[in-house]
Amino acid sequence: MKSTMQSTPLLISQLLRYGTTVHADQEVITWTPEGGRRMSYGEVGRKAAQLAHALRGIGITGDQRVATFMWNNAEHLISYLAIPSMGAVLHALNIRLFPEQLIYTATHAGNEAVIVDNTLAAPFAKLLAHLPKIHHVVVNGPIDDETRAALEAPEHVQAVVDFEEFVGGQPTTFDWPDDLDEDSASSMCYTSGTTGNPKGVVYSHRSNYLHAITDAMTLGVREGDRNLVVVPLFHANAWGFPYIVMLAGSSMIMPDRFLQAEPLARMIDELEVTTGAGVPTIWSELLRHLDAHPEIDSSACYRLMVGGSAAPPAMIRAYQERHGIEIIHGWGMTETSPVGSLAVPPARCEVGSEEYWSYREKQGRLLVGFQGRLMGPDGSQQPWDGEAVGELEVRGPWVTGSYYMNGTESETDKAEMAAKFSPDGWLRTGDVGLLTPDGFLQLTDRAKDVIKSGGEWISSVDLENAIMAHPKVREASVIGVPDDKWQERPLATVVPEEGAEVTAEELRDFLAEKVAKWQVPERWAFIPEVPKTSVGKFDKKVLRKQYADGGLEVTHF
Repeated sequence: MKSTMQSTPLLISQLLRYGTTVHADQEVITWTPEGGRRMSYGEVGRKAAQLAHALRGIGITGDQRVATFMWNNAEHLISYLAIPSMGAVLHALNIRLFPEQLIYTATHAGNEAVIVDNTLAAPFAKLLAHLPKIHHVVVNGPIDDETRAALEAPEHVQAVVDFEEFVGGQPTTFDWPDDLDEDSASSMCYTSGTTGNPKGVVYSHRSNYLHAITDAMTLGVREGDRNLVVVPLFHANAWGFPYIVMLAGSSMIMPDRFLQAEPLARMIDELEVTTGAGVPTIWSELLRHLDAHPEIDSSACYRLMVGGSAAPPAMIRAYQERHGIEIIHGWGMTETSPVGSLAVPPARCEVGSEEYWSYREKQGRLLVGFQGRLMGPDGSQQPWDGEAVGELEVRGPWVTGSYYMNGTESETDKAEMAAKFSPDGWLRTGDVGLLTPDGFLQLTDRAKDVIKSGGEWISSVDLENAIMAHPKVREASVIGVPDDKWQERPLATVVPEEGAEVTAEELRDFLAEKVAKWQVPERWAFIPEVPKTSVGKFDKKVLRKQYADGGLEVTHF
């Protein structure tokens, strides 16, 4: 028996129409050296229509790929909404990738036009000669004659135009197509390519729609919130925020290129930010700045979401206890759109109790519709008992079932992509952890980062969190290194707080009170900064290479 319900497609254009109409008075505020540049959602809707008309005029008439090479700003939000809504496919290029990776992803995706921020135009010009399919470059903001000449130099570039000139004079309404297939492509993201070439993930209108609704509901995003969206719009689908704000009616604070603690604190103070989203390294620096500058008013801010990598428990507690700001852990991947879990403690938990903090420090409860299972090394499924550990596999309506291929992939790339999925189609995340009976995920490590010592597993994440709880430690990253007796042993690399003096002996004694004695590292190295990936995660492969090449000064006990 079929239902009597109408079957209308779930499209991003619906979110665009809704947000720019019923929430027309909400706004996107782009930070500049002079302060916030404001644009209402009503104006965003009109600009999106103008952009769609202008793109039609240069031949974007179907599902061609349109790239962005931009910071978080109003024009990037407009692109996020207009390009999928008109039936084309958005590809937000990760500006922090190496040039070779950028050329690979833009070529592999088949980008035909690109919108570039003026502050990024010069570096993009160096890539353009290697991207022969791109025929139009739209620049957001003024550029000098030298940069314009560099952008116009390749023969395949038909025009370089200013964003405002490009959309200016175009109609402010657009007949957004209602007959698109909700399963058709809306946007693309590429993994950071830690092994092999970056892998393309293609999101659908349906997946983005369902992801935004579930995220907004679980996070409690509400009309009138002022979201400081630090997570880059080019990273992992911007965690869904361009679409969440449209349906929830919350404003967006866009930091553009001003991602340091001082300007972020000014935004929180001057714009009365209520919530935010970013990676642990950003929020750690902000916490230090807030601690050092009590004159900054952060009283309007009640919640910050953190993702990309695990947040140190000490940081989570410090925000809440010293500033009244809840830190909500989120977990996900590019392949999961990306949010799969959010750490909102069960209602029964008393705020400040140990049970409460244990839930806060986990990666979160799996979202409704998002399924997870733990697989042991022998291929057996592990129970959700809060103890059994296995590799997390997931599936759901916003989880990719494959990677994008255009026929140019090597056999090695094909094999790597196929290996990411189980025979019955679940995505193998590469994360190792456990699940509680009430569906809370706690990750203990990446499968590739688990330290296998004398037949026992040591969690590098647990060691890092314990070390970073020391008041004299700014950052710590732990890797496994070869050991003649135990096969592998942990090496702790530590960044002391500025002006602090701390010894390996002091940290070993501190750690011995928090982990089993046999897990305490014998090898320690003090470094000026933990190397990071393009999205702010600790880059352990760089540390492993530095150790192998003798580039770390190691104290051995």
